Amino acid sequence: MKRTALAVLTLLTACSTAAFAGTIHGKVAGVKGESVVYVEAIPGKTFPAPAQHVTIDQKGLMFMPHIVVVQQGTTVEFLNSDSVAHNVFWPSISGNKKLGHNMGTWPQGQHQSFKFDNPGIVPLLCNVHPDMAGYLVVSPTPYFALTDKAGDFKIENVPDGSYTVTAWHEGKQPSNSTVKVAGDTAANFTIK
Repeated sequence: MKRTALAVLTLLTACSTAAFAGTIHGKVAGVKGESVVYVEAIPGKTFPAPAQHVTIDQKGLMFMPHIVVVQQGTTVEFLNSDSVAHNVFWPSISGNKKLGHNMGTWPQGQHQSFKFDNPGIVPLLCNVHPDMAGYLVVSPTPYFALTDKAGDFKIENVPDGSYTVTAWHEGKQPSNSTVKVAGDTAANFTIK
């Protein structure tokens, strides 16, 4: 009897939680290739740092993948798969030069890790190979998506409410919009 009541209570809690969360879907237009869309801070909510690390490889004299989006507090592993030494540094995070960092240089097969506690856009560079560049977008919430090449995106399980949503594309000014999430919600962006 107690197990049945507990199972019913668990099911009702899961259903009620799902009823107060929605999906933001849409398209980022005006640019070609992948963009990042994320929900800015949610007042009164904090999010634990993800336990799972994310890897950005240096392979073929490129950062792979070229654009990565993670939640604030994520530890990123920078791996060197090339037969030459690489360096990883970023001059700033969203223009704040005080948040710049140089991780140093290391040989093939080794990696260095860094925990990104500050949200923003992180331009990744290599002192050894000035043509190498990549981007890490650190979202203040776990509600983010990388668009497909056509610009389509979907962010699931966003709590119902009104939020600022940002669309970012390499080399362009971000586009912000207030989005009211209530179930299935459309949000389209144009980046110029």
